[in-house]
Amino acid sequence: MSVQTLLMDFSIDPARLGDESGQKAVFSQLKSVLKDYVPNLILAAEVAVDGGSLKLLTGKNGTTVSVRLFDRGLVTVNIEYYKEDSEEPLISFKSARVLESQLKKYISVIKSQAYAPLKRCLFGRYYPTSDERLLEYDIDNVVFDEQSPFQRVQIVHSKSLGNMLVLDDLQNISEADLVYTETLMQRGKENYEGKEIVILGGGDGALLYELLKEKPKFVWMLEIDEVVMNACNKHLRSICGDVLERRKGPNYEIIVEDCMLTINKFIKEGKKVDYIFGDLTDIPISESACGELWEFMITILNSSFKILKPDGRFMTHGNGATSSESLELYEQELAKLTPAVSFSKSRAFVPSFLEDWIFYQISFSANNGA
Repeated sequence: MSVQTLLMDFSIDPARLGDESGQKAVFSQLKSVLKDYVPNLILAAEVAVDGGSLKLLTGKNGTTVSVRLFDRGLVTVNIEYYKEDSEEPLISFKSARVLESQLKKYISVIKSQAYAPLKRCLFGRYYPTSDERLLEYDIDNVVFDEQSPFQRVQIVHSKSLGNMLVLDDLQNISEADLVYTETLMQRGKENYEGKEIVILGGGDGALLYELLKEKPKFVWMLEIDEVVMNACNKHLRSICGDVLERRKGPNYEIIVEDCMLTINKFIKEGKKVDYIFGDLTDIPISESACGELWEFMITILNSSFKILKPDGRFMTHGNGATSSESLELYEQELAKLTPAVSFSKSRAFVPSFLEDWIFYQISFSANNGA
């Protein structure tokens, strides 16, 4: 069940909407066409607002239609109604396109646009890209939903992606996202056999599961959120195997605490590792490198390089390829690190993100003498 919202936009000659009489004439034409699609349509309210007017209509089974007329030449039509899963839509996208065509012809529209219906319900179907464009997913079920002390944790099922981890209403990883993990770890390009590795975060277990196939000497995974691990252990076994259930093996250990506690412990002990994976927050989308998330990310970078061997590497995900400004800010912060570092980037299309993602491989600069 869901509330269906259909949106249509029309551009007409502004002169036709320049006064009250003109707006009433255009609205009358719109209503005469709309009533063929929405039974029992009547005008319930009309309000004069700055820059135009608003008309509210009601129809069969509580359907509402709002028509906003802007004196600058824009008309928006929003149709909203409740639909059970078993019911046929009152207005399908196909019929909405026909309605758009009829309105376009009847009121002499310059340009028009009809949008696929928004399906609004108690579980999310829509998630944003990194640059905040809205994506619709074929989600048909929520299999887990719990608020942890740190974030809202959901596992949703997608017909095309399988189960998908969603944290604070942002998609994180799905059963179709092996490419994400393999690009993060640069499989086939990096040699992890016999190496010591630290994973910062990684609560879905996918990175740890894949790294263990590479025969490392030892992997420490530092994850703070038990709820994430329990949810993924139950509902995302195809990407994490049994590592989140066992928590410890001959060559790995999952430590459940703030990752900085273990990093600081390693610093005091003088311990050095071959690889560190930053599998925590994405690079923040902002106009400048300031704020709590940036401070956290910079702290992680500075501390991580204190426990990295001279020939070691810090591997991390960045953000969507379209978020170029934030990626540039991150690279500017890398340029400020002491000792100096150099980096390379990789790019991969991640199915559950529906966009290209950028990954960083960072190491000490060759001229450091580090």
